[in-house]
Amino acid sequence: MHVPVMHSWPDARSEYPRRIAIWSEAIARGERIHNLVSNLRLAAAGTGAAVAWLAFVRDAVSPLWTLAPLAGFLVLVVVHARVLQRNERAARARRLYERGVDRLEGRWAGGGPDGARYLADHPYARDLDLFGHGSLFQLLDTARTEAGQDTLADWLRRPAAIDEILERQAAVLELAPQIGFREALAVIAAEAHVGRTSALDRWAALSPVGLSLAVGALFAASGAVTAVLVTAAFMGRAPGSVVLAWLLIEIAVAARWRRQVADAVRRIDTASGDLSLFRELLETIEGAVFEAPWLAALHERLVSGGVRPSRHIARLQSIASLLDQYQHNPYFRAIGTPLLAGGMLAVAIDRWHLAHGPALAGWLRAVGELEALASFATYAYEHPADPFPTLTAAGPVFDAKAIAHPLLSGSEAVPNDVGLGGSGSQVLIVSGSNMSGKSTLLRAVGVNVVLGLAGAPVRAASLVLSPVALGATVRVEDSLLAGESRFYSEILRIRAIVEIARGPLPLLFLLDEILHGTNSYDRRIGAEAIIRALVEAGAIGLITTHDLALTELVATLGHRAANVHFEDRIVDGKMVFDYLMRDGVVERSNALALMRAIGLDV
Repeated sequence: MHVPVMHSWPDARSEYPRRIAIWSEAIARGERIHNLVSNLRLAAAGTGAAVAWLAFVRDAVSPLWTLAPLAGFLVLVVVHARVLQRNERAARARRLYERGVDRLEGRWAGGGPDGARYLADHPYARDLDLFGHGSLFQLLDTARTEAGQDTLADWLRRPAAIDEILERQAAVLELAPQIGFREALAVIAAEAHVGRTSALDRWAALSPVGLSLAVGALFAASGAVTAVLVTAAFMGRAPGSVVLAWLLIEIAVAARWRRQVADAVRRIDTASGDLSLFRELLETIEGAVFEAPWLAALHERLVSGGVRPSRHIARLQSIASLLDQYQHNPYFRAIGTPLLAGGMLAVAIDRWHLAHGPALAGWLRAVGELEALASFATYAYEHPADPFPTLTAAGPVFDAKAIAHPLLSGSEAVPNDVGLGGSGSQVLIVSGSNMSGKSTLLRAVGVNVVLGLAGAPVRAASLVLSPVALGATVRVEDSLLAGESRFYSEILRIRAIVEIARGPLPLLFLLDEILHGTNSYDRRIGAEAIIRALVEAGAIGLITTHDLALTELVATLGHRAANVHFEDRIVDGKMVFDYLMRDGVVERSNALALMRAIGLDV
């Protein structure tokens, strides 16, 4: 059994407002500098105009004097750009902590990417609100790249092995108090949206187009000959016929590799947009020092073997920038085309691809892993009372004390003890009235399993957990297009869950209102057969029901099953719930009371 180290650090509720105040002051100071530099630029431009008038109209001063205000203006342009960039990053940093305050106060839903694209075909992501509006992904995600978001989503979608979980836990523990490092990751490339690193990843996976160094040398030599001949022609030392003949040869040279050049240019066009973001992320990671094994190994993957990846990316960024100038600057293109500049840049890009393309995919994975760990670390920092689960290979077991739903605020979430497997029951049959908390309990169990097996803290006082496969029917809908009723959709899902129970990993199932789309007789027989099959396969889990006949299954399953329930009461004509789970079968229903409350005469 692996017992996690407990953690403690400064309270986010005091630290975030402090940093918001610091960045607000930085923004105000930056605005003052911005206004000052703007006025200085205006003054430099005015001075330059006045000096030019004196020099060229009145002939009162030397024209060389115009260089001084021009140089001053250009320097101010560069300074102004840096001031604006600092101001934008300060604004992003403040928004980072403002969003953190929103999370702490339960106002986070709808802010930031929701990861809805990861929902497709996953067996329980929709049931447990892992992705989509107000989802676990939206609560956790602080990644700046698609690689980071993809890694975070993958960890939430698939449980890890115990050794890997423990390494992630250690990494999260190290990153959680490093608020400055996590801030640096989050505010990089403030002018960009989430980096489209998937395009870079696809480009890295492609084979180079095959532009060799010899082709590059041929392009360079051809361009050099063109420059010499055109210069000689302008000086009257080369006949125009010779220049024209050479240009025809050069056109033939360019046409020979036109397709490969076009392919190299087209490919990098789709992948180069976020090179600046990726380079800055790499520089930030390369400059850090880590102790946790996962982080140290990740750092070693980036900085070992000579030149750091950020420098390779910086070189590619420079080539791509020149190519962009060549494509979109008409003056550059007019001069560069006869010199075969486009071809030489394409060769440089293809040679970079050949040398570093395979490594680029690994750099992207490393950045994605660190961003996913930073997302978990941010959650851990903001919830210092949430522990890591105690992991055990002797399963299946889920033994939680004071477990609650991570997506609910502390004032809304009501903790309950839930024990499954080990020395306890394999199945809990949960009865209770409408809106009493049955489905929320199932989701709380499922989401905490997802967090625990991904390497994140869980919302509980303690949790003993073994690696399990999840199966859920908390949110089942009919399909008009497929011609499937809600009941038919449910039994298809249950069949898939039974198949999972026969797999290599023990199953933890969460079946909400099992078979409620059929009559009580068929429900009783069908539910007993399903539960018995799951129990005999060694699975553990919870089943909720309104049908109290199903609670009688405990008599046939013996110690392997137990009844628990949620209650309600009527106070001043209103339904009141305490959301506390109790032993035994519920003794009353609120269905008639709810119908009467809305005016139905029953």
